[in-house]
Parts: sequence; structure tokens; C-alpha cells
Amino acid sequence: MLTSRRVVVDGRVRPASIVISDGVIQDVVDPGQVPQSAQVEDLGDAVVMAGLVDAHVHVNEPGRTEWEGFDTATRAAAAGGVTTIVDMPLNSSPVTTTQEALDEKLAAAEGKLHVDCGFYGGLVPGNVDEIPKLIDAGVLGVKAFLCHSGIDEFPGVGRRELQQAMELLAEAGVPLLVHAELVDDEIPDVDDPCCYAQWSACRPQRFELEAIELLIELCADTGCPVHIVHLAASEALQMLRDARREGLPITVETCPHYLTFCTDEIPDGQPVYKCAPPIRDAENRQKLRDALIDGDIDTVGTDHSPSPPSLKHLDSGNVMDAWGGISSLQLLLPTLWTAMRQEGATPVDVARWAASNPARFLGLDDRLGEIAPGMRANLVVWDPEASFVVDAQQLEHRHPITPYDGRRLYGVVEATYLRGQKVFDGRDVREATADSRDAIVTKKDYCR
Repeated sequence: MLTSRRVVVDGRVRPASIVISDGVIQDVVDPGQVPQSAQVEDLGDAVVMAGLVDAHVHVNEPGRTEWEGFDTATRAAAAGGVTTIVDMPLNSSPVTTTQEALDEKLAAAEGKLHVDCGFYGGLVPGNVDEIPKLIDAGVLGVKAFLCHSGIDEFPGVGRRELQQAMELLAEAGVPLLVHAELVDDEIPDVDDPCCYAQWSACRPQRFELEAIELLIELCADTGCPVHIVHLAASEALQMLRDARREGLPITVETCPHYLTFCTDEIPDGQPVYKCAPPIRDAENRQKLRDALIDGDIDTVGTDHSPSPPSLKHLDSGNVMDAWGGISSLQLLLPTLWTAMRQEGATPVDVARWAASNPARFLGLDDRLGEIAPGMRANLVVWDPEASFVVDAQQLEHRHPITPYDGRRLYGVVEATYLRGQKVFDGRDVREATADSRDAIVTKKDYCR
């Protein structure tokens, strides 16, 4: 049994004791109702929440394990209070666009998972016939790009493939996740490849607007649930509000880096900040924060997309040629909290944006995302008043690269519980068990 004076339960923070048995929450009671004979771990004033659900992670295994891998990625998750991740179908090799590739990925994860892990399938030109097989295998969604993904094995798709796949997904009730940029050649010339502002200008907001407009149209035609990943363009918010007001099944994600950084503050020659869509200006950042508070953005995920240092061009500072991806899986909670506490957010809001809403989007909200009887005892214990300075060398992900290096963040994770067992004690991550099959999350058969 765990008890604290600050437990996020029933949409508020209150004193509570959490009764756990066989990895499941059996009851949530007032601390005064706990028998004196009960074995209780008293967490004092620490905030206890449902473990975070990061629904946007690139693990890159198999095939590109030198970029990350299941062991290091899920270590980072455990150390950050993230108890469930969902792995994107790229940048692994093979990409997860067939059932065979999914089987290979599941085999690669065996014995390496420190937290629960689900998987997405991928939509690429020519694989529409594979979508029903991936759905039957239990993927939690299907991911598509509307532009080049960065690797040739995962090309973007057009209206025809989207229409075909969305009809199948609508019937199954499985969401389509979309990198929503329609990239064209009408962009300004680049005269300084080390200038982040020029990179941002090469991917203007209209790329996102045009893509989202297409997706709204197809969502209305097919009824397929659509999830806009890593929204960076605040100009798209109004059309998304209008579509949702009409009842279209569209959900929206943004990332901590869009809530934290702005082009005004990014120094030139620092490719560590590069991502797509790019980070934009301070006014855009504020509008995204406001939209999160107002409920126009549903979830926050890291889009943890690591790569070896050589691909980030850290020595040359060439932003244009660098791999676009930000590593921050371990920092989801403190980056989100640091950005949003100044906007009046509370731990209840953090739990909604990074636990209950992602679980609901994934169709796992009967088991994840809340502290309530019958839910899996995946929990994070943290101190919202404490702060720390990020030392990239001390993070658990494979390469010590992150734009948060040296930045002071608020919200210190003190412990992480997976199915009632402590997997992070504030210092060390518990070793994964030899058999990780129980940690695999699928749509058809959630891990027992």
C-alpha cells in the first residue's frame, strides 16, 4: 500500500492510500481508513500520479539500435516516471509496415523492457493490404507521413492511400497518426545552413495547415479517428477547433520542445534543436500553451527521436544537414511541468495531458492513465517544487544529446512503479526481467 498527502485521483489532489495487489489497484481509500496492521509505504507530501504514457517514441530497434534500442529507451522512461511508451514504426529497420516486421520488432524487445511498451504499424505506398494484418496483430494505431520521413524506407503517402487505409481503420476503430506537413518547393533560399531561423522558414506553418485541411476532409469522409502528432503551427488551431466542434474524431498532440523553446532564443550552429516541424517563435509557443490549457490540444508526447552524434552535425553546426529529432523521453514530466506551471497548470493537468488523455486516445483507458480500482498499478512519485539542472551525461538514453542539457527544470521524479513494483528509486533503474512478454501492450490483448 502507498500513501501520500498529495495523490492525483478523481480529478483532484487529495490525501489517499492506494491498495495494490497482483499489480492492480484494488482500492483508493482515505488514509484514516488504513488498518494499523497494514504494510504502508508513506510517501509524505510527494505527488503520486498514474504513470505517464508517452505515445510518441522512436526506439529504432531492430536495425538502428546504435541510435537507441529498447533497453536504453525504456530505462530512460522508467527514470522519468513514464510507465508506458508506444514505439513508432520508424526508424527501425525493417520499418513496421508488415506483420512480419512487427513480429521481428516484438522479438527484438524480448527481455529488454523496463516499462510497458505498445507499437504502431506504418502506412506507406503499396502496403494498404497489410493494414488489416497489423490491426489483427494488435497495433495501437497506424502512422503515416505526408512528406518524406527522413528515411527512404518510409515514404510519404497521398490522398489515395490515405482514403483506402482510413476506411479500414474506421471500421476497426483504430486511429491514424499523421505527420501533417505537405512540403513543397516554394521555400526561401538558405544562405546560412547553421541558422535555425532559416531552417524554420524552410518549413512554414502553411505546410501544416494544408496537411491538416486534407486530413479534416478525409476524416469527415471516412469517420476514421485521426491523431495529429507534434503540432507546431498555432495557425492550425482554429480549423481543428471547428472540426472537433462538428464532432469529427480528431485528437491533437504537441511536444515539450514546442512549449519550451522558441526560435528567438535558439543560437545558430546548434543542430541539437532541429526537429520537424520546426520550433517556431515566442508568440506561437504561447498560443500552443494556451491551447493546451483550453483543451484544444489533448496530449503531450516527447517525439523522442535520437540519433548518433555524427548525424546531428554537432561539430559543424550545420542545421540543414543534421538529423531532425529531439531526445527527451526521460524529461517528459519536468519539461512539461516547467513550461506549464507558469501558465497556472497543476499536477492534475499534467496527469491529464500525459497520462489519462494518451491512454484514452490509445483505447487503453480502462487499464491505464488513472489511479482507480481495477487500473494497472503504474505510478509516478514526484516533487513539483524541487528543481534540477539537466546533465545529458547522466540521462539513460543511449547518446548524451538533448537541447535541455544545462537547463534548470522543475519536477523531480522520486520513484516509478510498474504493476506495483518499484522500477526506479530516484537513483537506479531496476533490471528488466528475462521474459518481457508481460510488458507488451496490444490492442487485442493487453498484457496480463
